[in-house]
Amino acid sequence: MEESENMNQENRRSFLKKTGVPTAFAAGGFVNWNPAAYGANDKVTLALIGGHNQGRHDAKSFVEAGGVFKTVCDIDDEVIRKVSGEIKEWQKKDVGSAKDFRETLDDKDIDAVLIVTPDHWHAIMAILACQAGKDVYCEKPLSHTIHEGHLMRDAARKYDRVFQVGTQRRSMNHFKSAVEFATSGNLGNLCMIKAWMCQVRESIGNPPDGPVPPGVDYDRWLGPAPKRSFNPMRFHYNWRFFWDYCNSELGNQGVHMLDIAMWAIAEMKGLENSLPTRVSGQAGIYWLDDMKEVPDTQITTYDFGDYPLVWELRSFARHDPIEGTSAGTGFYGTEGTLIVDGRGWKVYQKDGKPGPSEKDSGGSHAANFLECVKSRKQPNSDVEIGRRSTTICHLGNIASRLGREVVFDPQTETFGDDEEANLFLRKEYREPYTLPEI
Repeated sequence: MEESENMNQENRRSFLKKTGVPTAFAAGGFVNWNPAAYGANDKVTLALIGGHNQGRHDAKSFVEAGGVFKTVCDIDDEVIRKVSGEIKEWQKKDVGSAKDFRETLDDKDIDAVLIVTPDHWHAIMAILACQAGKDVYCEKPLSHTIHEGHLMRDAARKYDRVFQVGTQRRSMNHFKSAVEFATSGNLGNLCMIKAWMCQVRESIGNPPDGPVPPGVDYDRWLGPAPKRSFNPMRFHYNWRFFWDYCNSELGNQGVHMLDIAMWAIAEMKGLENSLPTRVSGQAGIYWLDDMKEVPDTQITTYDFGDYPLVWELRSFARHDPIEGTSAGTGFYGTEGTLIVDGRGWKVYQKDGKPGPSEKDSGGSHAANFLECVKSRKQPNSDVEIGRRSTTICHLGNIASRLGREVVFDPQTETFGDDEEANLFLRKEYREPYTLPEI
């Protein structure tokens, strides 16, 4: 074994010892560093890490695409019971369970893991999975900080892993053709790109802290986040509204629409030049007086030099949505405008005549990932693509939390000598749930 592999084994062994779970890693057992040779009809064996809400949805998509789940892992016994039963029904085959995700990494039968946990857990799980020789499908947004995104990309490259980020629009046919048209020159001089979300986030109230539900390993759910008492409104699903675990609606919903904008920007400028230099805007909680921490209203402008990218969030209303759609991306040029959402795309020409259009014709993000696990090709939303779209979300959140414009260096991916902004590039981790070394 090479020295670097010895070091990686030691990193995992140290993490496992600190968190007190003996596995083959800790014992220096077998790790499959080499991709399997798949036949055309071979099934990819999967583990689901995080079964609530989006995890259940992803699992169904993967079964429909031909994947087979061996294990469902969750910190909540009730989620395991419910989702395991559904997966068994979908795939007509039993599925095992675990409450510690590292058991799935120690299982040499498992080819790939789906990480569908709160955002604050993504980096630790994904890096360890790469080191264990597993391919990774990680839900959006990729990371909890910009620094974590760098490490996740580096781990995927170092350990030669197929790594897909859950920005599913990348695998839908009509989004691909929309980006192709928007960047073809047919819209004339492109002067602005917009992305938006119009929705209603009802009140979650201000309930007091309470007892941890039976069957829930709450300390493990908190993981690297600060220690605090259990509150039902900070737990399943609603964790999306608290900074310790989330990336606000920018990372939760906005990343999908912004990802299409970033796709087009990368086509025009090159992926390596697809980050902005200045970010500014206004955000706040203007509607409800509940316990949510993230903005319900946000307008953020990203300066790309040749044009701005504008993000708008309305979490207080879905009536009269922007451009007639609640979740879309718009490309505004001197000769026409293209609007695209989940239903399709349409061009509004300068002369008022009907322009080209296309309806949703399908596409499977899960199938793309499974195909790439077999072929070892890069998936549609490779880790570096997803990292950059997630970085856009981080930048908007940082400007919003500081309440001012920030100047960003796309080459170093820092804020130069702006020490206050640079503090947001990384975060503290609660022991023993610290980042693995790569």
